[in-house]
Amino acid sequence: MKVCVQGLWHLGSVTATCLASVHHDVVGLDADKITIDSLNQGKAPIFEPGLDELIVKGITAGKLHFTTDRTEAVSKAEVLWVTFDTPVNDDDQADVEFVMNQIKGVLPLLADQTIVLVSSQMPVGSIRKLEEFALENLAGKQLSFACSPENLRLGKALDVFLKPDRIIVGIRTDDARYKLEKLLLPINERIEWMSVESAEMTKHAINAFLATSVTFANEIASICEMVGADAKEVERGLKSEQRIGNKAYLSPGGPFAGGTLARDIEFLGVASRAKQLMTPLLSSVRSSNDEHKQWVRRKLLENFGDMKGVRVAVWGLTYKPNTNTLRRSLAVELCDWLIEQGAIVHVHDPVIQQFPEQWRGRLASHVKALDAVFEADVLVIGTEWPEFREAAKHLLSVVKPALIVIDANRHLLKVVATFGLKYISVGTPLTKKV
Repeated sequence: MKVCVQGLWHLGSVTATCLASVHHDVVGLDADKITIDSLNQGKAPIFEPGLDELIVKGITAGKLHFTTDRTEAVSKAEVLWVTFDTPVNDDDQADVEFVMNQIKGVLPLLADQTIVLVSSQMPVGSIRKLEEFALENLAGKQLSFACSPENLRLGKALDVFLKPDRIIVGIRTDDARYKLEKLLLPINERIEWMSVESAEMTKHAINAFLATSVTFANEIASICEMVGADAKEVERGLKSEQRIGNKAYLSPGGPFAGGTLARDIEFLGVASRAKQLMTPLLSSVRSSNDEHKQWVRRKLLENFGDMKGVRVAVWGLTYKPNTNTLRRSLAVELCDWLIEQGAIVHVHDPVIQQFPEQWRGRLASHVKALDAVFEADVLVIGTEWPEFREAAKHLLSVVKPALIVIDANRHLLKVVATFGLKYISVGTPLTKKV
């Protein structure tokens, strides 16, 4: 099929490239010329393992190209797939109008009976508004609107897109279903068809459930620390309960970060408040998660009292492993706090070379992980990059015997278990050492 993918940051560049890899003819559209020039040279706007190589394959095969020209991009498209990464501010409020205006701007250029498939993160009811706009202003085009909620994960996006558990699609008509089957069946035969509003709501519900699960597990883990229980053992007990199951999202660890889960909690809050509906469970999720964001700081203060002059090594700065974005990174927020507290901060990240401007002259960065931890009083695992496990095998050769390792998600536990170091993770008893 001929497809235009509109909006080419993480979601859009992955969507366009993966569609081309299953032999659709894809044009990627974005207003940013720098992004387009980079993509046409085989370079994605954000690091994602394997993505650059797949872009090059698509371009070489003649199945993929990118442009800023809206008319060129959409004139022959059978499907306009909207994939803007909806901007989110620091209060988890999404700039929905930005996405809506981008879509409305291209609708008049579409061929008659084009399907507009929206995957951008938008609140339930957004597609109904687009339909009303099209009916009022472009009725003769007979455009169809559908929703397939974004389901990617930074660092694993290609596998998630090309090997999904299922694909959720909200539609209005049988004709839309027939056309979208041609688009999506090469990816996965299991398509969950539903109404547009149900598809929009499913995305909110999934993220709200995951956010609730994370905060539940971490609140249980905090109690475990105080009473001498091990939250990983409690997790095993929970998952062996038939009514819960072994795939439940219940691992103790760090809080959820970034805007993805929090954005959907905010969407649901806005929708419920608009109807004067009380949602006390969902309303408490964000405050619980915000409290857990202080966990590393609490552990540092419990062990050192005052951070002034404490030498702290931080391994990993990115928002998640296998990406190069620092925005909304808890590790970055931690470093900011450590600097303010007067700590001596040394950092290492496998992919980050440009550091925040506010750090200039205020901390030391290292190309090698072990250099960052030399003579450190404490090592904090900020982002769980896989290569840290290999570096950790050599910790004893460079660190003090009294080194404390703070590793919220137990990323290094199996490696350092026999080292005799004080090791602190979410949900372990306060007195326990590895």
